[in-house]
Amino acid sequence: MPTGLPIFDLVVLFAYLALVVGLGCTFVRKSRSTEEFMAAGRSVPGWAVGLSIFGTYVSSISFLANPGKSYAANWNPFVFSLSLPLAAWIATRYFVPFFRKSGEVSAYTHLEHRFGLWARTYAVICFLLMQLARVATILYLVALALAPLLGWSIPTIIITVGVLVTIYTLLGGIEAVIWTDVVQSVVLTAGIILSIGVILLQMPAGPPEVFRLAGAQQKFSLGSFGASLTESTFWVVLIYGLFINVQNFAVDQSYVQRYVTARSETAARQSVWIGALLYLPISALLFFVGTALYAFYQVQPELLADAAMKPDAVFPHFIVTQLPAGITGLLIAAILAAAMSSVDSSLNCSATLILCDVYKRYARPTATEGESMRVLYTTTILCGVLGTGAGLWMM
Repeated sequence: MPTGLPIFDLVVLFAYLALVVGLGCTFVRKSRSTEEFMAAGRSVPGWAVGLSIFGTYVSSISFLANPGKSYAANWNPFVFSLSLPLAAWIATRYFVPFFRKSGEVSAYTHLEHRFGLWARTYAVICFLLMQLARVATILYLVALALAPLLGWSIPTIIITVGVLVTIYTLLGGIEAVIWTDVVQSVVLTAGIILSIGVILLQMPAGPPEVFRLAGAQQKFSLGSFGASLTESTFWVVLIYGLFINVQNFAVDQSYVQRYVTARSETAARQSVWIGALLYLPISALLFFVGTALYAFYQVQPELLADAAMKPDAVFPHFIVTQLPAGITGLLIAAILAAAMSSVDSSLNCSATLILCDVYKRYARPTATEGESMRVLYTTTILCGVLGTGAGLWMM
């Protein structure tokens, strides 16, 4: 696979990074209080919160892994996404009103009221450890995918992305996270659509050839509809998806904190529906990318550098070898967008929980506003450093 990018693609990539970091830093004056840093003054429109929820769903892992899954097999994993509308209905019916009425920024305060302090503390520790692992995994995997495309070393990419995300999350708080997620959601959606367009236009016999070849190999199959619980059937994946998605909407601080930032309960409900219903078609497009790539390389196997290439590597290979100048830079920006929109959320939510559920609960219940802001700033940096360091350790 070629290494290094043409100058035009690098310009597109760096312009995107400058836009996102610059946008995030513009909120520095609006994040000087704990209420603004953690809850954006509870004034964000529902559509922006919804795009932020969508951006959190589409991590760089799914951006690259979903095409790899459909390239190697079929659309059975897509059934996970089909559970989202039902999960969203449950969330808007029960969980959004609950968290909005509580008025708490932390998703775990109510656990202490219901079960005791141990439950709150246990949930917070589990969440913080999970976010550390999540940030590290996302940074490592995005670096692994981009290193051969950019010609940069894996440590350089991990550190660069980790530092940039930490900077704008530190300066802009949750409002910077939400509005940069809006931009990143647009970029990654555009990247997916452009990729599909290029694949279809480069098919020797035209776009219908994709559906003919993929259909003959049952690439669009959603899996078996049998009753077995020992294999990945349609029903097993659907039920699994329902439990995981309800869990996300019900107890994940990354989502609950966004409900709080919305300007009203109606806007919060709207955000859940926007995030869920937008992810459903975009997820389908990601799986279609893998299916289309299967057909593309079936009719043009000489374009695949290695017939034994791992499925997850096929999409990056296509990006760097087949896309026109400029679009390659945009697609790499889309991969970075998916990574950054997941990492920034983890950093802000982790800092919020450390202040609300650890520092104010155990150390200084009467902490002043200035003291609380220092804790938020310090823990945001700490979480960024730990996440980046853990990403390097995963090498």
